[in-house]
Amino acid sequence: MNSTTANAIEVQGLECRQGERTILHDVTFSVAPGELFFVIGGSGCGKSTLLKHLIGLLPVAAGRVAYFGRDFTSADPAARREMQKAFGVSYQYGALWSSMTLAENVALPLQEHTKLTAVERGEIVRWKLAQVGLGGCEDQYPSEVSGGMRKRAAIARALALDPQILFFDEPAAGLDPITARSLDRTILEIRDNLHTTMVIVSHELPSILGIADRAILLHRDVQGILAEGPPRRLLAESADPRVREFLAPEDVLAAPSSP
Repeated sequence: MNSTTANAIEVQGLECRQGERTILHDVTFSVAPGELFFVIGGSGCGKSTLLKHLIGLLPVAAGRVAYFGRDFTSADPAARREMQKAFGVSYQYGALWSSMTLAENVALPLQEHTKLTAVERGEIVRWKLAQVGLGGCEDQYPSEVSGGMRKRAAIARALALDPQILFFDEPAAGLDPITARSLDRTILEIRDNLHTTMVIVSHELPSILGIADRAILLHRDVQGILAEGPPRRLLAESADPRVREFLAPEDVLAAPSSP
């Protein structure tokens, strides 16, 4: 699956539907290996729907998704499952099993997809939890830790199989600003240390403007991509008021009305 030339992700003419309703159409973008790529936009614009199509949870109505040059959309079920092993996914609310310890949650992908012994799995689990700042928390349950710690445990589980691509759905949602910034730093450290490609669905402006290499801004008006590029450059250069309304809402609210 490795390639020295292919983009990590290529999306061409993607159409996303829920039932008979078209949510997004003609979505085209690429993500370079090792890039920290954001999918941004307001509520209801299709961010999470796009993520579900990218990872195969929802069927693609039209268009193509490829990973490292391999077509994911048209692959047979066995090939798709094999390609999905290179994905790690951290869901919005962590999706941890409440009856399992943090260590047991992180071990689940290793139990399902590897033939490692219990001792080998334990070593990997401890290392993955340490990578996200949860060393020593192996025996705690999700109900016993903070929301930020649950998010970190979910990231550790997503890292369990050493994925080439990590997908995040609103990683900072529900966190206080200090915890959210700490989580952003953890995401940057993982990307820099492991060279993992990351796709992050978010509407959190501090994260978007603070750590994103590049982003696509989805908007309901166009049922697709309204703008694409480094968020700070979009904020500085875009002439579209809808882009500025999202990236600098306080400026829009404070701007004097036209005479």
